[in-house]
Amino acid sequence: MKKVLFFMALMLLPLAAQSQVAKFKSVFTLSFIRHIGWTESAKKGDFVIGVVRDREIADWMTKLSAGKKFGFQNVVIKEFKSPEEVVDCQVVYVSSNVNFSKHASTIVNKVNGGSTLIITESEGACGSGSMINFVVRDDKLKFEIHKSNAAKFGLQVSSKLEGMSNAISL
Repeated sequence: MKKVLFFMALMLLPLAAQSQVAKFKSVFTLSFIRHIGWTESAKKGDFVIGVVRDREIADWMTKLSAGKKFGFQNVVIKEFKSPEEVVDCQVVYVSSNVNFSKHASTIVNKVNGGSTLIITESEGACGSGSMINFVVRDDKLKFEIHKSNAAKFGLQVSSKLEGMSNAISL
């Protein structure tokens, strides 16, 4: 019986580690918003973070942001099942469950003209329009920052965010 429990615990370890990664991505994302220079239009109404096709990330962000404000704005987390559903967000988090390079033009066009920060977790996503992209390098969670993609939407990335030890600037 002890052997069975031991092997079951070993099988659950990757799931626990994966859940921790989701939690870290959520914490980072909520931290990123404080290091972005937002346009005046982004500072009106609720501060909405849309999560595309990742319930775990959305759940973590909901838990971590409960009752919190960004400036005078309530932080609201919305879940979207597809890139086509995305609307009215200051941040769009596109999970690796979505092929960002395939759907990049849809997402960029949906938020074009708005002050929307696009955060992804797909290799090469910054080349397709992402502004911040989570990557794993040397078994460590890091993120890439693409300032010129952010600038196209009127967003300014603070030097503090660029200077974070996990950042990989492009």
